[in-house]
Amino acid sequence: MLPERLVECVPNFSEGRRPEVVERIVAAIASVPRVRVLDESMDMDHNRSVVTFVGEPDAAADAMFRGMQTAADQIDMTQHKGAHPRIGATDVVPFVPLRGVTMEECVILARRFGETAGRMLGIPIYLYAEAAARPERRILADVRKGEYEGLRDELGRKPEREPDFGPNTFNAKAGATAVGARKPLIAYNIYLKTTDVTVAKKIARAIRESSGGLPKVQALGLWIPERNMAQVSMNLLDYQTTGFREVFKEVGKRAKKAAVEVAESELIGLVPRDAFAEVSPEQLLLAGFSKNQIIENRLED
Repeated sequence: MLPERLVECVPNFSEGRRPEVVERIVAAIASVPRVRVLDESMDMDHNRSVVTFVGEPDAAADAMFRGMQTAADQIDMTQHKGAHPRIGATDVVPFVPLRGVTMEECVILARRFGETAGRMLGIPIYLYAEAAARPERRILADVRKGEYEGLRDELGRKPEREPDFGPNTFNAKAGATAVGARKPLIAYNIYLKTTDVTVAKKIARAIRESSGGLPKVQALGLWIPERNMAQVSMNLLDYQTTGFREVFKEVGKRAKKAAVEVAESELIGLVPRDAFAEVSPEQLLLAGFSKNQIIENRLED
């Protein structure tokens, strides 16, 4: 039986090429009672892993602290290279209300976790999304502006980079972490049959909300050398506002105008069942999709 109060946590770690390191992080998270790891996804191209786990609020925070502590010990950001933007070993920690928990409670949980992690681990913490303490930090991309290298050069020198919690000095090994509370988010990528990354960047610029594109969509155009293809990498911040069908159609339309075909798409992590209410995985050319990526299926198991 599921607990009456359940929080989902979906941390992203800057490691996608050493399975043994990710296994240690996942084991640390799973070591906390009343917590269940539902999914782990490694991406070698992005050099990034996404872990999805659920638990009662306090247990979820305890598990996340252990995972973050392990990541700080196992990952050296001075050696990290990958296609995806990042600022730290534990790059982002979102708390998501799942059952019997309000968004306001997740905001409190995120802020309490951020204060504890910053103080005990010596890692600069930036609050984002619903937990943001400053309006200019609500959007994750703004928090990560300049990435790890930019933060290295500006932390302690520019007042606007002062963290919400933790030291105002750079932690070279662990970097920094964004901690927030948000609605369920879908991480979704579309690969294009081209080696010209400018095509992906133009499409990403056109479809993302911040450029006047689709509402609740964040997008980047990336070059994925291991696949020898360009990629439109997206976060669907509210799939009920803008979902799979609309973004796939829009990316495909703009790719066709550039005389480029869509190769396939991929889903990172888990997704709510009703995200497929209007479109099937086959219609999205969704590679490697499993019904185990439906969060309700994992919870029912």
